[in-house]
Amino acid sequence: MRTKSRQLVALLRPVLRAGSVLAVLLAPTAVPLPAVAGVLPDTPGAPAAVAPIGTARAVCADTPLRLTFDSDVRVGSGGRLTVHRPDGSAVDTIDLADPASYQRLIGGARSDYGEPHRWTYEPVVVEGRTATVLLHRSLDPGKQYYVTVDPGFFEGHAGITSPRTWRFRTAATPRPGTAELRVDAHGGGDFCTVQGAVDFVPEGNEQEVTIDVAPGTYREIVYIGQSRPHLRVNGSGAGRTVVAYPNNSVLNGDSAMADVPPEQSYCPRRVLPQPDRFNCWRAAFGVDADDFRLRSITVHNLTPDGGSQSEAFRGNGDRIVLDRVRILSHQDSLRLQGRAYVADSYIEGDVDFFWGTGGVFVRNSELKALDLGYISQIRNAPDGPGVVFSGTRLTRAPGVADGSVLLSRIDSRFPASQAVFIDTAMDAHVAPVGWGLTGFDCTTGQQLRFWEYGSTDLRGAPADTSQRLSCSRQLTEAEALTWRDPATLLDGWDPSATTGRGRGN
Repeated sequence: MRTKSRQLVALLRPVLRAGSVLAVLLAPTAVPLPAVAGVLPDTPGAPAAVAPIGTARAVCADTPLRLTFDSDVRVGSGGRLTVHRPDGSAVDTIDLADPASYQRLIGGARSDYGEPHRWTYEPVVVEGRTATVLLHRSLDPGKQYYVTVDPGFFEGHAGITSPRTWRFRTAATPRPGTAELRVDAHGGGDFCTVQGAVDFVPEGNEQEVTIDVAPGTYREIVYIGQSRPHLRVNGSGAGRTVVAYPNNSVLNGDSAMADVPPEQSYCPRRVLPQPDRFNCWRAAFGVDADDFRLRSITVHNLTPDGGSQSEAFRGNGDRIVLDRVRILSHQDSLRLQGRAYVADSYIEGDVDFFWGTGGVFVRNSELKALDLGYISQIRNAPDGPGVVFSGTRLTRAPGVADGSVLLSRIDSRFPASQAVFIDTAMDAHVAPVGWGLTGFDCTTGQQLRFWEYGSTDLRGAPADTSQRLSCSRQLTEAEALTWRDPATLLDGWDPSATTGRGRGN
């Protein structure tokens, strides 16, 4: 058990509360809200309303709980919120004084040794007058429950002690084998959370399963383990469907795992055994499964600038497709390890905000630098593929200085890094030297594949590449034609037809 859990959560708590800069991004409906709400009797010090409530209409088994007060509310320093079965037995308890309450299992994740992995998370999210409780697991479908809240669980509030006050029932889940699932934060689908739908898919899945996610912002960590391949998660448009959470290394990565036994924390399916020991747990949306597709959705890691490594999306499987997505973070925004294809998408960050081991083909996408730093860091094997960016735009946020950003950097552990920019329109924030080496130089960089062809400024005028790193190279037209084909990099796999863009476009 991680004794630091509560302290680590406290570091992120400003992100999760109204009044912080990032809370504005979430709005009052940021956390999935139950569809059935009710006003409580006028009891001094009790919440004004709770949701879900009542047994006339069933709610998702993965529903969060919501309490609304007459004025702004604060979480107390102790006390319990408990979900009970009708016989009074406890199903789940949030105990503010117990570090274990700040951890939960997600997606059946297991360490490299097969031990269950627990994430540190914030079980009670406060926004102004509203508190949302994220339970440790989904409830059982088709059952009735009641909720009690200790006095003082919320500062200055009397709590809910009667088993008759806050009751509700859960709906049945879809039939086993259902291949089309719907997620709706407001209760209009099969599930209220993305993770709830993922968990419904059986381990060892062999069929394609589509998860359609309704408009809304889903504040949750999503994890898809390697035993659940063939999933398709479709949003309702990247501007309408958002998965957001402030996960990071401090909360669930190297910084947090320092005192945890390796068998409980080492990442499964590690591509780089030593560097990848703990860093699989810190993404807002993590995938260890093969044949995964994410479409028309935003994934936003809400960790503030300077808050440590914090992937928005981490893909660690074979044949992963990101189509028309928005990937938002600061450091290490998008990490892909294994064959992947990214099309018509938007990625932003500042330090190594596109990284991984490859091979990855990126087409017709925008990469926006939020500050000085590095666009990519590609850690492919000496004989392995890296990343090709074809037809991309490299833009910058206001205030990012000219010449302050490198296309890619690499250190001496990965001397054969491959980063290829073809037909790229880039703003003046890209430094004239273009590329960066750490711990070695071009005299020992003969294996490097820092390649470029047809670079322009944002108006389409040819870019000046005369000052590029001496061991980088400008491709010939014939070479560029070859590398524009995704199948060249991806060992014959070409998913471009399924994303609406043909080969060579």
